[in-house]
Amino acid sequence: MDHLEELTEFARLHARGQGMSPDRASAVLDRIGNDTCGDPASWAAVWTAAGKVAEARGDLLDACRHYALARFPYAADGDRVLAQHLCVESFDRWRQERQGIERLEFRTPDGTFAAWASGLDGRRPRPLLIVMGGIVSVKEQWAPLLPLLRKLGFAVVVTELPGVGENTLRYSPDSWRMLTYLLDSLAHRARVTETSLLALSFSGHMALRAAAEDRRIGRILTVGAPVTDFFTDSDWWPRVPRITVDTLRRLTRTDDEAELRTVLGEFALTPQQLRRVRVPVRYVVSSRDEIIPARDQALLRRDLADVRFKEFDDVHGSPAHLGAMRRWLFGSLLRLRLRGAPAEELTVPAATRTSPAPLDERPRHD
Repeated sequence: MDHLEELTEFARLHARGQGMSPDRASAVLDRIGNDTCGDPASWAAVWTAAGKVAEARGDLLDACRHYALARFPYAADGDRVLAQHLCVESFDRWRQERQGIERLEFRTPDGTFAAWASGLDGRRPRPLLIVMGGIVSVKEQWAPLLPLLRKLGFAVVVTELPGVGENTLRYSPDSWRMLTYLLDSLAHRARVTETSLLALSFSGHMALRAAAEDRRIGRILTVGAPVTDFFTDSDWWPRVPRITVDTLRRLTRTDDEAELRTVLGEFALTPQQLRRVRVPVRYVVSSRDEIIPARDQALLRRDLADVRFKEFDDVHGSPAHLGAMRRWLFGSLLRLRLRGAPAEELTVPAATRTSPAPLDERPRHD
């Protein structure tokens, strides 16, 4: 599979994950002839032009979706850097037309990152929910969920993995410390001692590592998170898509694949670290996952105190089952939240109410 063919295959999945119809994605993809920066028929140029059409008709969120795909999988050239800027700018304009969504910016000794937030309130702090995507997912594609999650009673913050989008931090084995930094920074505006993490793919690995150290994290919901074997299994590695390999090299700032493999070995979670994760973990498995080996889920079953799985017959991230996946994740989040909430917080908005069934406390696969 050549570069453009692989880009196209992944983009179809990510377009669907953002709510773009297959016909709409195909209409754009059919106009792309190359991936050469500066060529009007190139990947970034065609997606960006489609985004500007959506912006001209006043659909800023649709424009944002197109710009997110124009910078896919990362902003490596001038056209993609422009698309990244337009993605953030169009979402910023969209949220300014509404109430209750704010932009946060964080400056650390190692770099900067940004977030979109809703429900933060120093006078009446709510339980914190942090949402983070994987190595190619910008925060803007998740941020439209902010109003819903606020209605569920959370202070919600949507941000990005180190190296992704506006995050200038390097992705490293210590990247989990970004989550602890975020909790420290938000402690005056949210109940960070009751933190939930909706952390997808590689950010799910960050969440597991952070929960082994930071007791403020109360629950983790993830989809296709690598654990150990992805980082260490030399037999599995040749199956990993080239886009994934190239993106990881970009985020880790390694010079070649050999250096990348050496660095990734340091990411592998040990049994001791996993056993320190004493919080509920809810994990979506994709049966045809082309990125995460099945043994990584087996390690979680063996070492985690409270883990449940939901499996879909799909590729990494289960993009063809987006609705069912979100229902399961949000239903799990609500059940876990209600299980530990004070009595005065047990009222759920009618529009988002679920009927949580009694929970079997034993780890299981469902």
